[in-house]
Amino acid sequence: MTVEIIVNREKCIGCQKCYDKCPKGPRIWKADAEGKYYVFDLSDCHNCKICVGVCPKNAIKVNLIKNPKKPSELIDG
Repeated sequence: MTVEIIVNREKCIGCQKCYDKCPKGPRIWKADAEGKYYVFDLSDCHNCKICVGVCPKNAIKVNLIKNPKKPSELIDG
């Protein structure tokens, strides 16, 4: 299974709670030039969903993708 984390950039206020509370925060989260957080590497994410629970604006959504496509399936043509 693969994890997908979606951050609603319009709702994010840059409070850093996702980064601070995540057990793997520095490996998963980064802030952009506006101070808003985004996921840059999901390889260490273990789907704990702490980020979802601590976000005061409900800007984070975690999805499980049970059958991710193989790289060869992503090529059109």
